[in-house]
Amino acid sequence: MTSLAVRGQRVVLPDGVRPVALHVLNSRIAAIAHHDAVFAGATEIDAEDLVVMPGLVDSHVHINDPGRAHWEGFDTATRAAAAGGVTTLVDMPLNSIPATTTVAGLEAKKQAATGHSFVDVAFWGGVIPGNATDLEPLARAGVRGFKAFLSPSGVDEFPHVTESDLREALPILARLDLPLLVHAEWPASLLAFAGNPCAYATWLASRPAAAEVAAIDLLARLAGECGARIHIVHLASAEAVRAVMRARASGVAITGETCPHYLTFAAEDIVDAATAFKCAPPIRERAQREALWQALREDRIDLVATDHSPAPPSMKCIEDGDFARAWGGIASLQIGLAATWTGARERGIPFETVIRWMSAAPSALAGLTSRKGSIAVGADADLVFWDPDARVVVDPAALHHRHPVTPYAGMTLVGAVKRTILRGETVFLNGEVLTEPLGKVIA
Repeated sequence: MTSLAVRGQRVVLPDGVRPVALHVLNSRIAAIAHHDAVFAGATEIDAEDLVVMPGLVDSHVHINDPGRAHWEGFDTATRAAAAGGVTTLVDMPLNSIPATTTVAGLEAKKQAATGHSFVDVAFWGGVIPGNATDLEPLARAGVRGFKAFLSPSGVDEFPHVTESDLREALPILARLDLPLLVHAEWPASLLAFAGNPCAYATWLASRPAAAEVAAIDLLARLAGECGARIHIVHLASAEAVRAVMRARASGVAITGETCPHYLTFAAEDIVDAATAFKCAPPIRERAQREALWQALREDRIDLVATDHSPAPPSMKCIEDGDFARAWGGIASLQIGLAATWTGARERGIPFETVIRWMSAAPSALAGLTSRKGSIAVGADADLVFWDPDARVVVDPAALHHRHPVTPYAGMTLVGAVKRTILRGETVFLNGEVLTEPLGKVIA
């Protein structure tokens, strides 16, 4: 029987931050006791003044394995996760080949992850035109919910859905009581890519906030009709947040997230040809960024997830800086906590609030709260020792994800993960990911 005692002066518990000792038995938290409690025979780890927090749960990660592991694979993505304090991630159903839109696609994902993951991995299924009969089998096989795009996804294997497709799928998901996560941009509200293709302003103008609003309004109406649960991924505008709140006020079960890049960057600061910043919806103006922060403060946005979506440099960093041709995704899995905390600290938001946004809330979205997302008796012993005062300059060469491309390159961020513990075993320590992949598939 493996027995571990973890002591800390600042341990983040569901009811506050205080000094305690955690007793870990066989991968789970068996007791939360006085800081000086003695557990006979236990191996001791003292975090001293470091914050001891629950491992993060990142509910929005694109690993692309199998089929496009040269974009990102389970080995590299989960190394980055461990280094960033993420002990559980939920993988999106694209951009792998096959997509996770059938049980066969899910089994291919599980096989790719097994034995190659340094943190625990769960999966979202996909809703695409024509796969309504696959949804219940996918649910039985263990997906935590489903993802759909209302506008083109960027890959042929995962076409976007129409209102007709949603009317077919949503009653099934309502019966299964699983959420539908949606990339909410309505195609009819997107604008032609007109102007200098290397100008960030051209990309921004082509994806107006009105497209987010139109998509959310449609989803709210359909979900209200059948009692389905909706989660809007990567909210990027105040207008979109207001649309979510209107739906919530009408009784629709709807939640939303935003991402570190929307909370960090501003359109006014993005220079032309800087395609590392391309994502959809786009990073908007500074006033929109501040509105997102305010919505988080007021619990109008529920959680923060990275939307880690890397691609090879040849696809992301286009030589001529053409935003139309560059891949639309941002790599941030390893630095999501630091990026979010840097902005939160500047705005006087306490670290325990950030941890709730990035651990307990995404765990709840994925239906994992019995095991993940909090330091509680019976939960997996997923723990992170974190220095919230350390300052780190982002060096792309030091990131563990597949390609050293990120818009955070050269930025000074606050907060550094010193140790990551997965189910009682240290998987990252003082800058090094341990070699044995201990992560499990959650299904």
